[in-house]
Amino acid sequence: MSDKRLGHAPKVPEFAAPVKWRAFSPRRGVRQLKVALVVAVTLSLVHAGHPGAGALAEDKKAGPAVAKAVPKERAFYGTLPPNVIEMREQILAAVHAGDVAELKGAIEWNEIKPDFGEAANADPIAHWKKISADGQGREVLAVLANLLALPPARLAIGKDPENTMVYVWPYLAELPLDGLTPAEEVDLYRLVPPATAKAMRDAKKWTWWRVAIGADGTWHTFRKYD
Repeated sequence: MSDKRLGHAPKVPEFAAPVKWRAFSPRRGVRQLKVALVVAVTLSLVHAGHPGAGALAEDKKAGPAVAKAVPKERAFYGTLPPNVIEMREQILAAVHAGDVAELKGAIEWNEIKPDFGEAANADPIAHWKKISADGQGREVLAVLANLLALPPARLAIGKDPENTMVYVWPYLAELPLDGLTPAEEVDLYRLVPPATAKAMRDAKKWTWWRVAIGADGTWHTFRKYD
């Protein structure tokens, strides 16, 4: 379809007008130089006033020797490995069922039986029922629930190089009890009575229950320490 049928006149391309060259003017050159200097000084003042400018300059001078030390991890708040999540959920399934015998599934998941302490290793289910105030092991399930509700400590103590991390509940079991923060003390009181908390802080030793699960999902321990 042509431009005439559309009602438009055909457009004729326009060519740029020839460039007009100006003779060099010393006065104009001096003026342009002054403008450039003003812009440069303004930019330098803006960057110098930036709050991070000094720090960046110092870092460049100091080099890698001033790298900040990474603080030691007191508790692990990241995502647990899939196998750890699966084992934790199996343990909590018994808690939600209110039946300590349901822990058999989690126990039998391991190739090697977890360490439940000398008195419990022969028959952990019977032992937990015996030491629970209710006689059915529900007190032990409550202990498990409270431990697993807190974040764990993450320790590089596994024997398998590919699964070296072991996750320990509660994280408090791996901290110096006489140096807890106020928030960490609250977590401690969530687990033990005040008298027990004071005794552990005075002894600087964890003497309560502890759960350990390896990165590969192996349930290593659940026992009370003296």
